[in-house]
Amino acid sequence: MNPALETLINTTLKLEKIEHLIFRGISPQNGWQRVFGGQVIGQALVAARHTVKAMQFENDRLTHSLHGYFLRAGDPSVPIVYEVDPVRDGKSFSTRRVVAIQHGKAIFSMIASFQKHEHGLTHQIDMPDVPLPDTLPSEAELKAKYLDKLPKNMQIYWSRERPIEMRHVESRYISANASKKPAQNVWFRASSKLPDDVDIHQAVLAFASDFSLLDTSLIAHGTSIFDPKMQVASLDHAIWFHRPFKADDWLLYSQDSPSSSGARGFNRGSIFNLNGELVASTAQEGLIRDHS
Repeated sequence: MNPALETLINTTLKLEKIEHLIFRGISPQNGWQRVFGGQVIGQALVAARHTVKAMQFENDRLTHSLHGYFLRAGDPSVPIVYEVDPVRDGKSFSTRRVVAIQHGKAIFSMIASFQKHEHGLTHQIDMPDVPLPDTLPSEAELKAKYLDKLPKNMQIYWSRERPIEMRHVESRYISANASKKPAQNVWFRASSKLPDDVDIHQAVLAFASDFSLLDTSLIAHGTSIFDPKMQVASLDHAIWFHRPFKADDWLLYSQDSPSSSGARGFNRGSIFNLNGELVASTAQEGLIRDHS
């Protein structure tokens, strides 16, 4: 397994139970000054999921949605404590509230819902007609061609070994930025094979879902998260899981940004598998404050 992915699965997303309904997670020491939002989402989901599995329902309940708010920047140098409130266990659904705490203060709050498997009406939107991932250049190929031409902060970001492999259909991260339609398509997958455990695949997707979503609102303004004049941070994040999927198979993350105003950008995402099935949807609003 790719070392970065192994750290994600066996360290970052493997929480320590320190008390009934209380868990502790740690952050990878990768030089970032604050904790990556997708990490907190993934860890909070793992904590909530532990308490649902502990109930040992006859028909196992899987995550179908989560809604979280980022309250403070996370400190990667100290552990994060997750407190779970078992709000309700009904006949079909379970609800959990999770608060992530550092230095005695809440940095993230999330509510998640879990449902037993049921059959029902089915429909979905069509997947965009975009090039398949195997026809696009890999990250290694792009780095070999462009890395030394990028600003220093972008070089540092792209040089790190990553647990998630990404292939951008549009090349704005490599070519010069220019104002354009606020939409993008990104293929992504875990960089190595994952264990056959639905909880791990959902947690990895939750982790990866925060990578590029907020960037979409900046495309219309010809800038990016790497612009030193921009103050950028996720404010909230929501995920709906629709159908089974494998996070180590290619998934298309189709994103758009319907609006930005008040120094906030609103973004939506639809995640499809290679068969064109819509497996998950996301929404996020983030701070995009311009200090120029």
